[in-house]
Amino acid sequence: MSVGLLPEADENQRMMLDAVVRIIEAGCPMAAVRERAEGAAPSDPGLRRKLADLGCYGLLSTEELGGGSVSGNGVVDAALIAAEHGARLQPGPFVGTSVVVHALTVAGADPHRADVRTALMAGNAAATWAVAGAGALSVRRGEREWVLSGTLAAVQDADDCAWLLVTLAEDAAQVLVPLPADGVSLVPLERLDVTRRFFDVRLDDVAVPVTNLLTPAGPAGSAGPATARDVLERQFSIAAVLAAAEAVGAMDGDLKIAVEYAKTRIAFGRPIGSFQAVKHRLADTSLIVEMAKGIVAAAAEALGRGAPDGDALASVAKAFVGERSIEAGHNCFQVLGGIGFTWEHDQHLYLRRLASDAYLFGSPNWHRDRLWEQAGTGTVKENV
Repeated sequence: MSVGLLPEADENQRMMLDAVVRIIEAGCPMAAVRERAEGAAPSDPGLRRKLADLGCYGLLSTEELGGGSVSGNGVVDAALIAAEHGARLQPGPFVGTSVVVHALTVAGADPHRADVRTALMAGNAAATWAVAGAGALSVRRGEREWVLSGTLAAVQDADDCAWLLVTLAEDAAQVLVPLPADGVSLVPLERLDVTRRFFDVRLDDVAVPVTNLLTPAGPAGSAGPATARDVLERQFSIAAVLAAAEAVGAMDGDLKIAVEYAKTRIAFGRPIGSFQAVKHRLADTSLIVEMAKGIVAAAAEALGRGAPDGDALASVAKAFVGERSIEAGHNCFQVLGGIGFTWEHDQHLYLRRLASDAYLFGSPNWHRDRLWEQAGTGTVKENV
């Protein structure tokens, strides 16, 4: 069953989502998600390639470059898929890969970067994104190569990825780092969301050729010039919307579990869903989920068509979903009672995912600060 992020998806979008859901449920059902949570190998590259065959990783590129969307609005289409990913707690860096494909699309026509973009869209490789705040990395910038040293904290699914896009927040410079590479080491972290992996990425004099630098060639859909800061602003917005869409999917999946449990759990001779307190809690949670769907859909639509308020709506959506998703998850937790505390039940996996998504690509407070800065100076904060 689809999440229903859009109240009225068009026929092409419905066909795309039907195919995506079938592939996900066949290739990575909840049993496989649990195996990963319990320490199995990284996510299946075969599943990624099947999704790529549907165009899932090229939605934020252009038809001329081998990508394109089904509805004409790539951000909306990518958000629809992100929601289905979240509803089924899918592993793998869908958001990171999509953001890197977008960054490579607007970065110019260098053959090496074009090959990377093609590999990502074909599902032959995955990518993730990390922002280095002030002082996190030292960079020696030469004419032929840059040499990077330092540590990037809490990078998602770095072990699944062939490429890491590193952004230097102080001047919005961006560089592709291959994974693995000489001087790059991954330090696994204990994580709240056990369905995904996070690593500290240590760079020890990692030499990267200048062909791996991303130089803005113009905003998507425009022939005009774009500054590096403009490109980075849009990347933050796309990541925020897609991460919020994943969280909305997880909220929807969690609510469905709670509703089904309320229908079947018998107490005092009748289903607990017949008790007024449980009804009210589920109704309040349903309202939160529907509001989250509305704001994320609106943000994706505005951002995808280049509306002036697209960046602002992206931060509004991420801030709202980041806060209210935790409330929704705890409401579902309360409905399930003691069974929700057990490892064997899936509910805690959803709550873990929602708690992680709330801070991925910017916490609610970070995005409120970003809104304030956009109203004043238009700059991007250094740390996410």
